Amino acid sequence: MTRQMAEDSWTKQKIWTCFDIVNGATPASGIAHFWDGDVSWVGPADLGRLSSREIHRGARNLTRSGYESCGTTLVPKGTIILSARAPIGHVAVAGKGLCFNQGCKGLRLKPAVKYGFAYWLILSLKRRLEALGEGTTFVELSRSKLKDVDFLLPPPSEQHAIAAFLDDKCAKIDEAVRIKEEQIKLLRERKQILIQQAVTRGLNPDAPMKDSGIDWIGQVPAHWEVKRFKYLFEQSRLPTRLGDGIVTAFRDGQVTLRSNRRLDGYTEAILEGGYQGVRSGQLVLNSMDAFEGAIGVSESDGKCTPEYVICNPIGSGLSQYYFAYLLREMALARYIQVICNAVRQRAIRIRYNNLAHRFMVVPPHAEQLEIVEFIENTKTKIRDATSIKRDQINALTEYKTTLINAAVTGKIRITEDRL
Repeated sequence: MTRQMAEDSWTKQKIWTCFDIVNGATPASGIAHFWDGDVSWVGPADLGRLSSREIHRGARNLTRSGYESCGTTLVPKGTIILSARAPIGHVAVAGKGLCFNQGCKGLRLKPAVKYGFAYWLILSLKRRLEALGEGTTFVELSRSKLKDVDFLLPPPSEQHAIAAFLDDKCAKIDEAVRIKEEQIKLLRERKQILIQQAVTRGLNPDAPMKDSGIDWIGQVPAHWEVKRFKYLFEQSRLPTRLGDGIVTAFRDGQVTLRSNRRLDGYTEAILEGGYQGVRSGQLVLNSMDAFEGAIGVSESDGKCTPEYVICNPIGSGLSQYYFAYLLREMALARYIQVICNAVRQRAIRIRYNNLAHRFMVVPPHAEQLEIVEFIENTKTKIRDATSIKRDQINALTEYKTTLINAAVTGKIRITEDRL
């Protein structure tokens, strides 16, 4: 490999021989006249949000006085912007003159490396750069480590050919990924439509319909009943037991011991005292997050805070699973926000009394069970289809990384006559 590269005039270089490395800085945050001006200023988070190669501005601009106060440098269009911490390895090209904070490094091109190729070169070094990060509070790539990273540099004609090749091939890969991500979005939307139709219209499209009298539902099968929630479910007030773990209702509808999942996807309750017991099979609403769908049937025994509404069916003929899906649809239709007035969205709390007098549609018990089975089967099919799409996206992403590395290192030869 080394002999072949030498024969073809590929030369071993280091970052400092092909780029001038420029550090960034941040003005004092508490001085208002340093901010929201016309000087573009970016950081790692801005690079991470990019959907294209070029970056023109970040979430905030600097004023001229803010720029002059902090020692950051305005770099020209075409400069490579590299995130050097939080995280290491985001890469973009300055689409105009701009500056950046201390979480980024600017790589100004020297004559040996050509515009276009430079972007793919630095992108190909991502994993090596990540491995060079150091630090305890946060991992950072230092200028001293960055400048000595070595690589093989092809002659200018091959740099242009490699850049053109990767521009074309990676654009096609990115478009394939975009299409699959759109397909995943459509699958999720399809799932939500099917669930909404099942819990409010049933599974028989030919069933005679009637007006339910419920604003957010409208027409329902004529043989379904309409009853107030307080005649269907009563509030549970079970004591806790020694050794009970904390049960959480997540926004995706799962209700389980918090220890069964990572600690995300839910809102911490303000009140942590006065726990109540919860048992497997009970209908559970997280009063703080119910409006985002944190409603379901507990799959665990445990305890939860007073911010939870726990309900038991009154009598027989009621599937708590069906009503969990119905209440989730009520939440996702934003009807819970309507019945729980609050000055601020995050101040919304759903209580049993908010639900007690609200009308619910009640299919026959056998039909409730059929609807639940249909929904579970639908979720499984769509989850499996989504998983396949995710695997395809991961494969495309890995292929893109492999292709970039192979082209930039000469493992596949890209010349102008091959384009």
